Amino acid sequence: MIDSKPMIVLRSDINGSSRTGFTYKWKMKSLLTGSPLENVFRGDDKFDVVVLDKKPVTYSYFADPLFVFMDDEYNQFEIEEENMGEALYYLKDGMECEAVFYDGKAISVELPTTITRQIFYSEPAVKGNTSGNVLKSAKIENAIEANRHTVQVPLFVSQDDSIEIDTRTNEYKRVIRN
Repeated sequence: MIDSKPMIVLRSDINGSSRTGFTYKWKMKSLLTGSPLENVFRGDDKFDVVVLDKKPVTYSYFADPLFVFMDDEYNQFEIEEENMGEALYYLKDGMECEAVFYDGKAISVELPTTITRQIFYSEPAVKGNTSGNVLKSAKIENAIEANRHTVQVPLFVSQDDSIEIDTRTNEYKRVIRN
């Protein structure tokens, strides 16, 4: 909590020594509004820790500009589009994920570490373009066509293949063949 506002630290730089004291330069983001903040703190500053709750939910539908999720007890939770982050690119109808709650309000969603998606569109491989680790762009399927996302994949991956993607790094992991 910074000035009674819940924040998440995105980056922390430490300066100083044990003799002169340490200072911490934090790059933060508000949990409620997503607005950025950068500040410097002394090593002896005290902060209250924000407690976030997580609950398994299933993606239901998009009601512009809100994404609606449902839990096991059929309770619906709405999350604003600007709080979704990169999860927008991977959402699919009926997808299971975790909603993050602060003070009883759903503020964001966390996806599984790896997901499987079908390639919606990919350029065909060009013969003779195989020296080294060559990658090409591929668009993957998701719930909202406007948020169709591109992932770099090896040349042998083609349209309609299913691939496994690491949602933390947006990297191709492997192709799934039946």
